[in-house]
Amino acid sequence: MGVNDRTNRSSPIQVGALTNWSSISIGAYSAVALKTDGTLWGWGLNTNGQVGHSTRTNRSSPVQIGSETNWSKVATGYRKSFAITSGGELYGWGENGSGQLGLNDTVDRSSPVQVGALTNWSQSAGGNDHSNHTKTDGTLWSQGSNTFGQLGDNSTVSKSSPIQVGAETNWSKVAGSSKSNHVL
Repeated sequence: MGVNDRTNRSSPIQVGALTNWSSISIGAYSAVALKTDGTLWGWGLNTNGQVGHSTRTNRSSPVQIGSETNWSKVATGYRKSFAITSGGELYGWGENGSGQLGLNDTVDRSSPVQVGALTNWSQSAGGNDHSNHTKTDGTLWSQGSNTFGQLGDNSTVSKSSPIQVGAETNWSKVAGSSKSNHVL
């Protein structure tokens, strides 16, 4: 994936020749990576816009997402991605049929859209059709499908905007999977 062909690989292969990548997040069919210069890059299947470059064209090698240089963290989930800026703003894009992007609607996005106006997001993770985030104050937030209670709010009602989960303020890490969440 990301090497400009569709060949299956049985051992690691370098993606391009650049050496300034700082982090990467791998989703079900796509990847989003961050460079040391603060730029954001995506590639892979792009059916729902999860690569983030304003189209739904699949990409077999990295393409820059926008022109901003202030990205600090990335996370992917099933056909969606999230990124947090150095100023603590949360952005989401890709599949949103269950409100999993947290944008108060169910419209897919093919480029990053800010989730609310807050600037204190610290971690993000995308599950299958839901998403989880932590803030710098240690609170936990979730949105999306809640059919199995995966948002953790003691209900099975889906939410299209982030809702705080409980009152604890000591959450530090978050991860998402198909129908559950994992937090520390």
